[in-house]
Amino acid sequence: MRYPDGGGLTAQGRAKREAVRLQAAELFARGISAVEVADRLRVSTKSAYAWRRDWMRGGTAALASHGAAGGPCKLTAQQLVRLQSALDAGPAAYGWNEDQRWTLARVAQLIRTLFRISYTPRGVSYLLHRLGWSPQVPVHRAAERDNEAIATWVKETWPQVEQPGGSRTRGSSSKTKPANH
Repeated sequence: MRYPDGGGLTAQGRAKREAVRLQAAELFARGISAVEVADRLRVSTKSAYAWRRDWMRGGTAALASHGAAGGPCKLTAQQLVRLQSALDAGPAAYGWNEDQRWTLARVAQLIRTLFRISYTPRGVSYLLHRLGWSPQVPVHRAAERDNEAIATWVKETWPQVEQPGGSRTRGSSSKTKPANH
């Protein structure tokens, strides 16, 4: 599965949140309480108190965005583009013919092979998420998939297999004391 923005906040989302914090700084400068700031800006009082504490220690600059969370990426922008192309090509293009799944270990090996940079499986997980990949769900359906056969099975076979759930009579969970009917 691909996430539309790679997960987390986009630069636009971070800017929007920063604008709210900067509005809070203006209100604090006017002597407005944290509870009132929270009410006006429709944020939690906990956030407003934290912002006020930061504002009192470092001024408006303390409420500025610090950028995207996490450490810096070990790969350059060009390497990320190359990795994306390699992932799109699929595991078979790099010698994994037994199945068509990218595992964290395989992606780590691919990065090591292509760029001579070492990643842990957890680091690969973060990197894939940043690129918009979800390691749990395959991106493509199997090439052998027969949609017509599936539709026929759902229409003809499934109704015969499907049965109404449970009995309509009261029962007992006790082996020695059956339910009274």
